[in-house]
This record gives sequence, structure tokens and C-alpha cells, in this order.
Amino acid sequence: MNTSQTQSKAKSNQRDLRIIKDTTLELLAYCRSNKWAGYDPYDALNSRVFKALPFLNFKLARLALTQGIKRCPINLRPLLLVPKTPNPKGIALFLSSLTKLSKFGFVDGNKEIDAMAEKLLALRSHDESYSCWGYNFDWQTRGELVPKGSPNIICSTSAANALLDAYELSRKYPWLDMAVSAADFILDVLFRRENDSQAFFSYTPLERTKVHNANLLGAALLCRISMLTGLKRFLEPALDAAHYSVGKQHDDGSWDYGELPFQRWIDNFHTGFNLVALKQIAEYYRTTEFDSAIRRGFKFYRDHFFREDGAPRYFHDYTYPIDIHSVAQSIITLVEFRELAEGNIPLAHSVFDWGLRNMWDPRGFFYFQKLPYFTVRIPFMRWSQAWMLLALSTFLEAQYNNNKKSI
Repeated sequence: MNTSQTQSKAKSNQRDLRIIKDTTLELLAYCRSNKWAGYDPYDALNSRVFKALPFLNFKLARLALTQGIKRCPINLRPLLLVPKTPNPKGIALFLSSLTKLSKFGFVDGNKEIDAMAEKLLALRSHDESYSCWGYNFDWQTRGELVPKGSPNIICSTSAANALLDAYELSRKYPWLDMAVSAADFILDVLFRRENDSQAFFSYTPLERTKVHNANLLGAALLCRISMLTGLKRFLEPALDAAHYSVGKQHDDGSWDYGELPFQRWIDNFHTGFNLVALKQIAEYYRTTEFDSAIRRGFKFYRDHFFREDGAPRYFHDYTYPIDIHSVAQSIITLVEFRELAEGNIPLAHSVFDWGLRNMWDPRGFFYFQKLPYFTVRIPFMRWSQAWMLLALSTFLEAQYNNNKKSI
């Protein structure tokens, strides 16, 4: 590459970085102005209208209402009196984002991080002996009604990791203690060992379903806690759970979402969760035993989940709906694996550019989904804004570390 080409590439990189920075600041301002609270795709059962009609409160009605409101391109939540509320997982994602953004002066010192951490701690599940978190709405599975606030592994790992991010920045030990308590919850309450070859973490205390992203996220948190604290009790269960999900990886590198017959789909963001969690397990435990699974999984991911224009496909064999979750996790996954393939950062830029062109609102937020003939423009806070803020923060952090200079 000659001097002129090098200078042109540098200018292009700076322009791209400026666009990411400007978008991040606008999104951050939007989330702040809404006090980090909003609607969620799955919050239909928070409807005051629904709660006033107890004769509708049965399984099929709950499933129908949740899926119907989630899939509706028009936001019916104001009509159904669904309030805007803070979501514990969303708050955790915001906290992790703020710890990254503090490096660039986008956050008011430790003040905003401390306030977000306290907000997260206030949203802990009540009446639990552990520090653990659940969603801010009732949600109906195929088998169980999971009550609002009932703890689950996804919310709890997100919250614990966010507290660890804040702890590593400020060394406030109460946050570390809370994260260790969450790890104890995952180990003591959610760990299942059925036989020598089947050990895993369940999604909630209410069931024993084997969902791979939940299992690997739980294992990654326990490995991180063990690495930070030296506590060995977390390692063996975490590695056994990781071995279980690696053993369920298909020959082509893919994973089904879960192991029940109705969980046999392969999608973008859950695959990304699996890969990033497995990478973290390997790094925290300092092992290379998962390298083959990671390489095969990432190759499948790159080969199947991206269109030529940068749009992230939802399923490995079908594009739509293009979901903002896929945009966010694609950026995070590609950035996390930037050293695995030279083209990962350019592809991450392509995904971001596509998302900005197709799913960004000038008012400062990202849309939910794009389908072939219309776009669902509802500004979900946890599902859309929190995940995109984390994705953009992760992108900026990687660029900062690469350039070794202020953004």
C-alpha cells in the first residue's frame, strides 16, 4: 500500500470512527432522557387492562397476548396501559456500557456508574437469599408462568458481569461480593448434573431445559469469578457445563438454541452469545481445549449469518426478520473475534452501516425489526437501545485499544 492509499484509509477510518462516536452519543442522550426505562417486546403481561380482566388469565391467553403484542408492528402498549419500566437486564447492559464509555469522557466520572450500579442493585429479586435478578414482567413459557422478578440465569449473569465491570474500574468490593453471590445462586440453584456426561445450568429454578447460550453464559461468569477471586468451587461445574454444550455442537459448527424438540432452530445472536461465552471461558481458565469448537463455530457464523450488504440474517437459512439484537450481537461478536480473521472489523463496520441506514431513527434510537415490506419502529429499551449501546461501546473500546489514543 503506497503513502496515498495509507492516508486515504486512515481518513476513512477516522470518518467511520466519528460516525460511531456521534451515534453513540445520540443514543446515550436518548437513554438518559428516558431515564433508562421503556417498553420491552415481552412486557404485554404488565398490561393493566389485562390484569383487570382475570377471566383472561390462563396459559393460552397469556401466550397469545405476549406473542400478539410482540409481533404487532404498531405499539399497542399505551392503549393496553403497559407502563414504561426499567428492565434489570437492560440496566446491567447500560452499566457495562458506561464502564466502557467512561474511558472516553462520555460519562460523568464515577458518578453515573455508581448511580447505575445502585439502580441495578435495587432491582434484585426480592425474598431471595442470593443476589439474583429476573425480568420486570411475568412471562409465559410453554410449560410455566414465570412471575415478575423471578430470578433467571440470563438476567443474573448480565447483572453480575456488569457489577464486575464496575468493580474492575473502581475496586468497590461490595459489587464484587454481589457478583459472587449471583455466582453462588447459579451454582447452588441452577446447576443440574444428570449423569457423568450431562451437567448444565438451567434457565430458571422452575425447569430443567438445556438452552446453550444460558448454559455457556453461566459457565463463563463462574470462570470469571474464579479468576478474579481464586475461588475454586466454581471451576469444575463451569467446565463440565461448557463441555456439555461443546458436545452438542453440530459437525458444521452450529448449535441449536436448545435441546427440546421445539428448540431446534439456529439463529444469529444466540450463536454469537455461545461463541463469545466460550471464548471468555477459554481466556478465564487459560485453556486451548475449546479452540477447535470456537473456530468451527465462528466459521459457521461468518458463512451463514451475513448478507453481502452487511445485513445480519436472523436464521442460518433465512434472513427475516432482521432484528436489532442481531445487529448488536453481530458487532460484538465480530469485534471480540477481530484477531481470528482479518475481515472481521470491516464486516462489523458493514453491519453498523447497514443498521444505521435501515434501523436508526433521527430522534436518537434504534428500531426493533425490519421485515421484507415494513419496519417495526418501536423503540424498545432493553432489547434495542441497551444492546446497541453495548455494541457501540464495545466497538469504540476496541478501536481505542487498537489505536492506543483517545477517541
